Amino acid sequence: MTEDSLKRQNISSGTPWEPIVGYSRAVKIGGQVHVSGTTATGPDGQIVGIGDVYAQTVQTLRNIESALHQAGASMKDVVRTRMFVTNIAEWEKIGKAHGEFFGAIRPATSMVEVKALISPQILVEIEADAVIAGPR
Repeated sequence: MTEDSLKRQNISSGTPWEPIVGYSRAVKIGGQVHVSGTTATGPDGQIVGIGDVYAQTVQTLRNIESALHQAGASMKDVVRTRMFVTNIAEWEKIGKAHGEFFGAIRPATSMVEVKALISPQILVEIEADAVIAGPR
């Protein structure tokens, strides 16, 4: 491996919270891409699908897909997701949306109920790890 192949690339979503909290939407090192906990924010910074966990999951996964593309990866490269949900009883709706993106890819995953997320309007937060195999 060369030094260039291990160069760190921080990918920003442009939100005002990244510099305050000290994080990046995603970080790429070599062929690995790690996407931070991502929520259902739209391009205007507003939460998409308030009260609708399925819609929020879809928007969250679209946001992850966008971060992956910025890093030169795709959903096909995802090897692991972690889903944090505020109501595990809605697992089927969350799982349905996850399956629509990953049904054929089938990454390792977890779904865990948490007491709360950063805003009471946010029902789901998802992290993703991807490995880019071979040349693009």
